[in-house]
Formats: sequence, structure tokens, C-alpha cells
Amino acid sequence: MSLERIKLPISRSYPPRVSAFSLPFWTALNEGKWITSCCADCGRQTFPPKSVCPHCWSSNVIWSDLSDRGTLYSWTRIHSAPTAFADEAPYAVCIVDLDSGIRLACRLVERDDVTVAPGIPVEIVVLAYEDGPLFAARPMDTVSD
Repeated sequence: MSLERIKLPISRSYPPRVSAFSLPFWTALNEGKWITSCCADCGRQTFPPKSVCPHCWSSNVIWSDLSDRGTLYSWTRIHSAPTAFADEAPYAVCIVDLDSGIRLACRLVERDDVTVAPGIPVEIVVLAYEDGPLFAARPMDTVSD
């Protein structure tokens, strides 16, 4: 699986803090791979990646693929943004329930041909900024009857 990359000719407004532990996640995302930490003892994934399993407290974690598909749980459009994001307003953010059971918050890349509403299918994409990647959700094509 390789996530679609959307090139953006700007730098990230608020780049993430990359630690020694999270570096594999950011490197993989830059390569179009969608991974997270998974507990080798209880088998549960966590997002964002964590060095200790929040379910059983094991530090025996490995990297595993995440589902790149999910369902839009909720969304909103931000018009009055914090200072760091003011130049990007208005923009949409959302909460997604991935098919693998993870719920996450991220940017929403809207499409002119899809009406955004809770319950629609979404896919994860890479926003390829000049200074590094971020992830976002984008509505998928819907099948009409």
C-alpha cells in the first residue's frame, strides 16, 4: 500500500516534533507508508505511535501497517485560525474512524465532487510540504445506485 501524495509548495505552518522513537513514523509517511506502533504482547495498535502500550503497559512495541481507509466521524471548517495557521484559513479538520479501529484527528482535503458529511468513506493521503509530510483524510468516490 502506498498513500497518494499531494504536493504543496509551502512549508508546514506548525511542523511536528520528531523524536528518536517517532522518526520511523515520519520517515515512512514521507515514503507514502502509513504505520503506527503495535504492542507485540497484546496485539493492539495505538495512534499516535507510542513507545509504551496504553492498553497493557508493555514496552514491547513494533511497527505495523495502519488501515488507510475509514469513515468520517465529524468535521468542521475553521475560519478564525490560531496565529500559526492564519494564512491557511479557511481550512477543514476532521475526526476519522479508521477501518482498523483507530480514531484520529487530522486535516480534511475536500473535493468539489463529494459532499462532506459524517459517515462518508475517506482515505488517508500524504500532504507533501516542502519541509516534510503531514497526513490528511480525503473523501473517497462514492458508489451511486
